[in-house]
Amino acid sequence: MTILRVALDVPLARLFDYLDTGSGVQTGQRVLVPFGRRQMIGIVMGRTSESDMATDRLKPIDRAFVEEPPLPAATLKLLKFCSDYYHYPLGQTMLGVLPPRLREAEPARLPQKVGYRLTASGIASGLEAIPARSVLQKKLFAALQEAEVLESTVLSTIASGWRPALKQLIDKGWAESIELTGPVPGQATTPHAAQTLNADQQQALEAMLQAGSGFNVWLLYGITGSGKTEVYMHLLEAMLKECGSQALVLVPEINLTPQLESRFRARFPQQTIVMLHSQMNESERLHGWLRAQNGEARIVIGTRLSVFTPLAKPAVIIVDEEHDASYKQQDGMRYSARDVAIMRGKMADVPVLLGSATPSLESWHNAQEGRYRLLTLSQRAVTSAALPAIHCIDTRLVRPEDGISEPLLKAMEQRLQRGEQSLLFINRRGYSPVLLCSACAWVAPCTRCSARLVVHLRQRRLRCHHCGHEQRIPPQCPSCGNPDLHPTGHGTQRLEEVLAQRLPAARILRVDRDSMRRKHAIKEMTAQVHANEVDILVGTQMLAKGHDFPNLTLVGVIDTDSALFSPDFRAAERLFAQLMQVAGRAGRAEKPGVVLIQTNFPDHLLFHALQRHDFADFAASLLDERRMAHFPPYCHEALLRAEATDYEPVRAFMARAKAAARDFSRDVLVYDPVRPQMERLKGMEREHLLIQADSRKALQQFLQALVPLLREMPQGTKVRWSIDVDPLEY
Repeated sequence: MTILRVALDVPLARLFDYLDTGSGVQTGQRVLVPFGRRQMIGIVMGRTSESDMATDRLKPIDRAFVEEPPLPAATLKLLKFCSDYYHYPLGQTMLGVLPPRLREAEPARLPQKVGYRLTASGIASGLEAIPARSVLQKKLFAALQEAEVLESTVLSTIASGWRPALKQLIDKGWAESIELTGPVPGQATTPHAAQTLNADQQQALEAMLQAGSGFNVWLLYGITGSGKTEVYMHLLEAMLKECGSQALVLVPEINLTPQLESRFRARFPQQTIVMLHSQMNESERLHGWLRAQNGEARIVIGTRLSVFTPLAKPAVIIVDEEHDASYKQQDGMRYSARDVAIMRGKMADVPVLLGSATPSLESWHNAQEGRYRLLTLSQRAVTSAALPAIHCIDTRLVRPEDGISEPLLKAMEQRLQRGEQSLLFINRRGYSPVLLCSACAWVAPCTRCSARLVVHLRQRRLRCHHCGHEQRIPPQCPSCGNPDLHPTGHGTQRLEEVLAQRLPAARILRVDRDSMRRKHAIKEMTAQVHANEVDILVGTQMLAKGHDFPNLTLVGVIDTDSALFSPDFRAAERLFAQLMQVAGRAGRAEKPGVVLIQTNFPDHLLFHALQRHDFADFAASLLDERRMAHFPPYCHEALLRAEATDYEPVRAFMARAKAAARDFSRDVLVYDPVRPQMERLKGMEREHLLIQADSRKALQQFLQALVPLLREMPQGTKVRWSIDVDPLEY
């Protein structure tokens, strides 16, 4: 008997020892083990002949899933690095990245591939034997005649109700199903022709190809509409020529995947492409993961968690919109998928390409310092397309009515008359952000958060967009009894209602998290816009990036001023990126685009840089501010967060943490604990402690000493705490 070291999904920074009675399980494979009174799935991390516990006290494993391929050594190494760097228990790190099905005590296997073909009897009978009224049978028969063998995925593109018609062909003995083990003949369609690259795109591509297949980090800085995706596809075309090579493409949000998926599938019809994101069901995610692991999937496109997908033979990693805050996980292991992708590229010795029209200041600084290699696309991919003209509407002089100023409304009317599309952008969903009492100024608060409830008028509900709490709109003020309660401020629902009143002939589509809940809602929205079935889009940041709508020529931006004077030092960087991205939706084809921004501060430096489309100058000014204030990227940070249902245990825990940190904080600066701007969140009282260091090494050495002490502190179950390395939210 040997002893297995097993990682389990428990909040303890250790592995657990179990006896192996000759199962033949390998490192990286799943096992089912007893843990207390229950059974748990674990990952075997290695074998040993010794244990801290007596051998007779060790329990044997209950089951080993030896029929499944083990996690590759490269994946285990990457996860071990993440556990160490982000100071998160190894077992929770390992199990947390697996698809949900791999955390269950069931074998994981790919479904049997089934194909369909005509029988000898069907071939002899011919198409003429099918009655003219059986239109669907004729279509399927003709498709099978042409392709010899077809998979169900292809048949579903011919007709959504193909199964009953095919069953009738099988019942007649004219068709049959067969098990497929290899590539299916006759299913590859002709790929869409690659677009001719302009000079900037060609230069960027050649630079990467000449550098070879080894590790490099490239920052592709391209203005909106400059054709970054086309560069990605040309690069993949070159990288995937080698037999079995694979590519990982990360996108920040789910709503960007349908458009990117359709472009990649049209360009690479002969390659197996899998998608991985949270809107897929558990079976789809498992099958995508397994196809990537066994090398069948040549291109993997996914959101943040996909960075951990095992690949048999990785060749390149692409991170689209690398600046996006969605790449940062905000609970559990608080990793940055962009940073993990770079480390994964380094471990696998493959190039990493970061793409953005507004790179993060950290990436831009690394490019300026020579740690990343900068590639620039300075012109739009469509030769006749120019960058949109950006104008500010001074709302001190032109007061908006119902949130929309007269110049913006007139501009939308003009587009309506010309048959062009407009986008109205406001980063606030719901009807109104505040329900206000006109008598005593009471506003509806969330009982679980330090936030106000948002009015959702159609549902007659008040909702908290932080914790999800909701309640009915009260008939009168709970404070003074006044029945005159006013929704104050604007959200997407209210703007949609205002536009329907002011522009009754317009076809309006609202795009926010509330309206896009259904699985294929984003894909349907994109199809509607491309088919010119929509005149005006009203939406949040879901529309700000990645989408390519050729007939969209006007972007109106509502209410950006709150971010100009935010206490968050990253607020200006985020606002500039958001406005630059949403402005880039206008005028991407032959028709010129215009962007109108409503603001009380039209002379702000940010708007001047935006009007010049000068990211480099604005980034330089922000970096100067960061350097003087000694903020990232000129220092390295970690944030200790603590929370509990009552504030006193949090305060006491943080006081002990600050006292413990003083003993070895020579090379780091430890600030006093403070309440965050959102003092209470989801019913939990919160406090933060910020740690800064000049070097990443000094910060990690400090955390390696501090975290074990925090784990030993007697806070019991009253206080939950976590370490956030390289935080984005404070």
